[in-house]
Amino acid sequence: MSGGCLAKVDSYTVTAFLKKPLFGIRHCKKAYILSCQKSSWELVVFEKILVPLDGSEHSLDALEKAIQIAKKFDSEITLVHLYSISVFKLTPSQIDDYVLELRKVGEEILAEGQKKAYAEDVPVETQLKEGHVVEGIVELARDRNFDLIVIGARGISKLKELFLGSTSHGVTLHAPCPVLVVK
Repeated sequence: MSGGCLAKVDSYTVTAFLKKPLFGIRHCKKAYILSCQKSSWELVVFEKILVPLDGSEHSLDALEKAIQIAKKFDSEITLVHLYSISVFKLTPSQIDDYVLELRKVGEEILAEGQKKAYAEDVPVETQLKEGHVVEGIVELARDRNFDLIVIGARGISKLKELFLGSTSHGVTLHAPCPVLVVK
């Protein structure tokens, strides 16, 4: 686990898989991590929090933790739901119906999460994306410069986790920012 360590934010443990050594955490209006590499200090602020949602109990627990952190440190949350299209022997109209259903389910999951964040007066935006889940989360975190990813330990597809490795594991390995994995 080179370059990573554990840091406390309130009662939550943030697994900070940083490319730099992590020396301590301080509290002010915003949570931040103080890290150092080759005698230059860098401040990482948790202003933007990314929360992937798949509708599972663990992802909803992750949302609750993200809301608590966002309230405490005046952060913004972005909820993302990614879906991937597996094409079997389907006709074009069946594929269209399949994609529409995937998008509808994703929109419902995001709307539920958005409702929870709004109820706690936390600024929130949503994104519905098609693509590989781990790659999509990591790419979004990198492109939008998120400060923290809060993700459920297990998602809906337990069978995939057995054979391919879990989404949360893949995200923690490749994320460009600290990751909080919620059980």
